[in-house]
Amino acid sequence: MKRREFIATTGLALTALGVPAQLWAKGDADFPFEMKTQDILGHKMAYVDEGTGDPIVFFHGNPTSSYLWRNVIPHVTDTHRAIAADMIGMGNSDKPDLAYTYDDHAAHLHGLLDALDLQNVTLVLHDWGGALGFDWAMKNPDKVKAIAYMETIAPPVLPFESYDVMGPLGEIFKAWRTTGVGEKMILEDNMFINEMLGKQGVATPLSDEVLAHYNSYYPDAASRAPILEWPRQVPIGGVPERTTKLTLEIVDYLTTSEIPKLTFHVTPGAIAPPEAIAWMKANVPNLETLHLGPGAHFIQEDYPHEIGRGLAEWLQRV
Repeated sequence: MKRREFIATTGLALTALGVPAQLWAKGDADFPFEMKTQDILGHKMAYVDEGTGDPIVFFHGNPTSSYLWRNVIPHVTDTHRAIAADMIGMGNSDKPDLAYTYDDHAAHLHGLLDALDLQNVTLVLHDWGGALGFDWAMKNPDKVKAIAYMETIAPPVLPFESYDVMGPLGEIFKAWRTTGVGEKMILEDNMFINEMLGKQGVATPLSDEVLAHYNSYYPDAASRAPILEWPRQVPIGGVPERTTKLTLEIVDYLTTSEIPKLTFHVTPGAIAPPEAIAWMKANVPNLETLHLGPGAHFIQEDYPHEIGRGLAEWLQRV
């Protein structure tokens, strides 16, 4: 099936589904963890570090932070050490004057993991955290025990062949990647947090308290620079070359690696629609899948406890 068909099946998945709020087991808004820090490349990287045992490392994406995992982490800390870092320029990590390319993020996040000297690691990946996590796994195969992922940078949907195959999303991405237009939409109007995360990327809109927490890390336009750059790093029509190459490497890795894998998915999803999950079942070895129900992209906000329990049960088997 062609990528155009995959995108079409999502029904522009970043659209609120209108499911009654009482049907959803939402998690708490509170962030109950004390952040630790490490100096990486001269900048402070902030991270959650809770529990003891083999490490589970949670990778967030755009425009979130370790806050995304707040209601998932408690499900695993009785048996594992849970680590959730904030990417450079995001969350509680420093916000230096960087281009915020993929390589900027990889240098800092991978540098943090290297500094922590982790072994026997289970990775839990979402959105751009998937690219960063799969990349680290490919570079450190002797350190990775298992990988769980959801709505992330993975085949068969990515890399996108063109804006046209993306359907309505193609026009949005084209605007975000247009100089001046993207700055207005994301830096000034704060569209990515307030609309894409707060409303369209979840089954029910985020509460004012949760949305305010996400926004607290980005008080002005300048602080939102990483949020703007991430959609410009998405591989579309071979651009950027760096992330296009990486995404193709992830395809090879997922379809050949025998380590245990688990993917959580929803319907229709955003970048992991049902047809993509079917492709994964047929092509990704040693993969378990867990369907959560209706949803879009930021599924940790709609199903935090289901993800946490599913992760804990899977970890007992692997």
